[in-house]
Amino acid sequence: MSIVVTGATGHLGRHVVRQLLEKVPADQVTAVVRDREKAADLAARGVRLAVADYNSPETFDGLFSAGDRVLLISGNEVDKGRVRQHKAVIDAAGAAGVALLAYTSAPGSLTAALADDHRATEEVLVASGVPYVLLRNGWYHENYTEQLAPVLEHGAVVQAAGEGRVSSASRADYAAAAVAVLTGEGHENTAYELGGDEAWSFAEFAAELSRQTGKEIVYSPVSVEEYTGVLTGAGLPEPLAAVFAGVDTAIEKGELVVSTGDLSRLAGRPTTPLAEAIAAALKG
Repeated sequence: MSIVVTGATGHLGRHVVRQLLEKVPADQVTAVVRDREKAADLAARGVRLAVADYNSPETFDGLFSAGDRVLLISGNEVDKGRVRQHKAVIDAAGAAGVALLAYTSAPGSLTAALADDHRATEEVLVASGVPYVLLRNGWYHENYTEQLAPVLEHGAVVQAAGEGRVSSASRADYAAAAVAVLTGEGHENTAYELGGDEAWSFAEFAAELSRQTGKEIVYSPVSVEEYTGVLTGAGLPEPLAAVFAGVDTAIEKGELVVSTGDLSRLAGRPTTPLAEAIAAALKG
């Protein structure tokens, strides 16, 4: 039996593998990667590597074994047909007879286009007969804290979210929930709505940035059209810019406020406060 993590060299995947190594022996962890060299540090710690690509379904043939527990981290290539990519992994897992497949999805409350692939993948997974867990991850602090350079340069947080609030948490928090499911019992055929303990607004985000930097940072709400223009001006392809602008519309409607407490319960600790994530990002 192995705990298999797909997308293991991605931002979330690395957190999951590191936290798994605190709970289980390294030879019980398999990291699925596209590039073996990028996982050299994991291999050095004794983690088993498997090379496979969501875009090549045959690479997953024989990768899983009966009794494995699998974390399917959703693909980030939104233009490559993610549902098809995910189905290839689910089909291979089902054929092998894995004990559990956990999928990183999106909050059930999210109606933005970004959630469409997640809802469709959930349907494929539930219909597959594979014992499943839906980890409906909310928004990540890092979606904002990793993009602070233009904010600090212009002294403004520019979003199209109005006065909407976000229950974000750190990648490490979401990883902790995944690890709890992969190493625990009694999670089969369950959906968890995951979000941070405290919801915040972009005005509060700007105020916290001001407090920590000593600079005046304001929140500058704009229209969805203006925000889409900002994103395309920063180099994002128009379809992707429209998807992210659609998330801001969802935030304004309150769709990224997740108040179940599932994340801190699974992690076994409070979620990381936004102020702490900002402080870490500013330290570099």
